[in-house]
Amino acid sequence: MPLEAGLLEILACPACHAPLDDRTADETPELLCTSPDCGLAYPVRDDIPVLLTDEARRPA
Repeated sequence: MPLEAGLLEILACPACHAPLDDRTADETPELLCTSPDCGLAYPVRDDIPVLLTDEARRPA
């Protein structure tokens, strides 16, 4: 289930403060950092974004 637009507008990558792209409709729900230098993907569990850099994965 996609996140509310208002929530997505105030969320930012904790590592670089770039906006996040909503990929919660995908098979593996996550929020993806839009910065080309960072690119961390944060998991969304039970419709709650886990914005911890230790929990994020680096895309290939």
